[in-house]
Amino acid sequence: MKIKFEQYKKVNKPIQVIITLMLIGLAVFLTTLSNVYTETYEFERYSVANETIQSPISIEDTKETERRQREVLQAVEDRYLISTDVTSERIDYIDELFDVIESVNQPSSTSLDQDEDEKLNKNEKSTNEKNKADKLIELKQLISQEITEHISDEDLQILISANNSDRQVAHELLTTTLYEIFNEGIQHDQIEDAQIQLSQRLQYSSLSDELKEALLSVGEFALVENSFFSIEETMEAESQAINNVEPAMIRAGEVIVREGQTITNEIYDKLTLVGLLNSDRNIFPILGLIILIILLLSLLSYSLFTYLDEEYLEFKHLSALTIIFILTISIMKFISLFSTDINRLYLLMPIAASSILIKILFRERLAMVFAIVFSVIGTIIFNEQIPGSLNLEAGIYFLSAQISSIAALITIKDRVAILKTASVTGIVNILVILGFVFLSYDSYQLSEIILFGAYGFISALLSGIVAIGTLPFFESILQLLSDTKLLALANPNHPLLRKILTDAPGTYHHSVMVANLSEAACEAIGGNGLLARVSAYYHDLGKTLRPHYFIENQMGMKNPHDFLQPSESAEIIIAHPYDGAKMLKDHNLPKEIIDIAKEHHGTSLLKYFYYKEKEINKEINESSFRYPGPLPQTKESAIVSICDSVEAAVRSMDQPTKTKIDQLIEQIIQGRLQDGQFNDCSLTFKELTKIKQTISETLNGIYHSRIHYPKESEEAR
Repeated sequence: MKIKFEQYKKVNKPIQVIITLMLIGLAVFLTTLSNVYTETYEFERYSVANETIQSPISIEDTKETERRQREVLQAVEDRYLISTDVTSERIDYIDELFDVIESVNQPSSTSLDQDEDEKLNKNEKSTNEKNKADKLIELKQLISQEITEHISDEDLQILISANNSDRQVAHELLTTTLYEIFNEGIQHDQIEDAQIQLSQRLQYSSLSDELKEALLSVGEFALVENSFFSIEETMEAESQAINNVEPAMIRAGEVIVREGQTITNEIYDKLTLVGLLNSDRNIFPILGLIILIILLLSLLSYSLFTYLDEEYLEFKHLSALTIIFILTISIMKFISLFSTDINRLYLLMPIAASSILIKILFRERLAMVFAIVFSVIGTIIFNEQIPGSLNLEAGIYFLSAQISSIAALITIKDRVAILKTASVTGIVNILVILGFVFLSYDSYQLSEIILFGAYGFISALLSGIVAIGTLPFFESILQLLSDTKLLALANPNHPLLRKILTDAPGTYHHSVMVANLSEAACEAIGGNGLLARVSAYYHDLGKTLRPHYFIENQMGMKNPHDFLQPSESAEIIIAHPYDGAKMLKDHNLPKEIIDIAKEHHGTSLLKYFYYKEKEINKEINESSFRYPGPLPQTKESAIVSICDSVEAAVRSMDQPTKTKIDQLIEQIIQGRLQDGQFNDCSLTFKELTKIKQTISETLNGIYHSRIHYPKESEEAR
């Protein structure tokens, strides 16, 4: 008995699903096997290795790291803080000394009403009357006791006896030199060196030797310790040095011991560290992995078989799911080779891309199921290849990223929707990462927190990029027209749209207007507004072959139809939908757009040229002036057809008003109905009413007229 093809496909659906699940299960097993099982060895210390052994995991050699930290810690020098208070205090003593000397050397005055000559004479006389002993006594009475205790009377007497100019030079030289020495810092064992430095700087001055000696004595008094050991600064320097030490890592694939090499204590410790000497390892990790895979496949099979009951799934659908699954876990495995507990590169995994693709190509429920499966697999793959452990942080992170992307991806109408999905997922990723940081007992630097947060946001952006980048491939396999593909076709930089713009600019403007009207009308009745918009962009592509034969492109030139027979003109005009459809097909545009380009005139009559020909030939056949069709097959196609005619007619009106526009829309729709142009589409009269209202509102918003105010002369009447 011959089995029909449809029955054959239905019988084979369970088999197709089983094959798909087997491929998925095999891919999971091969990908995660190294994460749960590694080969072990039996070696003794100082024995000879009979083969080259590589590390199966990436792990830190803590002993080596601690040794490096000890080395850099010993190299850290003590940190000292320079006290500006001490510097200011010692310089103040010097300023005080010279100020008092200046004061005791000032002559006394007797009367404020004497003229200048008399004052000078009295000053000289008064100065001469003071002797050096009196000045010294007065000086010691005015200055601080600290100064008198450490500076001898002889040195003070020399400073008092010096002339004003030398004393000013000495004062400035001493304070400047002291500031320089103090700013370099003087530790308790460096005072003698500072005094030598002071002596060397003073000896090159032009002052007298006697004054230099006195100045040196004063400077030595001022020089004290001003640089003190800082335990905080030292500890911070030690901490910074330790933090700068790169962890000593044993990388996955790194050769630990080569064939014929002696297994030293160091090598033996490394073999132990990476778990290659664990003799207790056995087959149980593999059995555990197989059980886990069976559970995951059971979840997938339940979902797929339920999905088959609701919507037919062909082999190409299952192939797409298999490809998405294998690509996702392959990327996971690749990143896991470089990810460690320190760098946490798993945060960069664009895991949300799989959920976005499955939701767009299939449905939300299936995307949720695969999100759970991917999260569980992620906990195994990113377990740092430590058998028996699961990276729960990675699993929670993957699950939250996928769920947030599924929830945010409500519908794709424009690039803002795609950006919104990526942004929401990025924010959720950052919040989850912050949750991990705050829950952890580990201390993180602010730079690390910022870096991990950046990983989360980059992961979301990569997910959007990967989803959009791979979607055309899956769309070509499934032959589905998604909103993302329509958005790509709506890009003004598309070669065909640029061709319309450059070759037929009037047609381009007309197409944009038709697109606006068509999208609004489709959304009003629940149709695919984005499909109508994009199709309207391309519906008159055929006009680019002979753009000047269409009135919207005849700017500043004679109408070429004036020099043609009506039948010739009709042939050119009627050809444009089919020329456009052929061009669209040659450029591999979706069938839905090609159909609308071919159907947007249906089998309507080219009335102008028909009646013009009829004036010449009464026996003309009407079919020669009708488009060959087909009639619009979908609501979107019928709406583009209506909007195309309405926009062209309204644009030709001199002063469009709301009443005129409404009458024109009604006339065009009624004419299409009576001509049978809507016979093959499922438009209802109720939907046609909504379409008329929407087109009217949109056009009146574009062609609204200004209010004409009466003139002053008219108001005066």
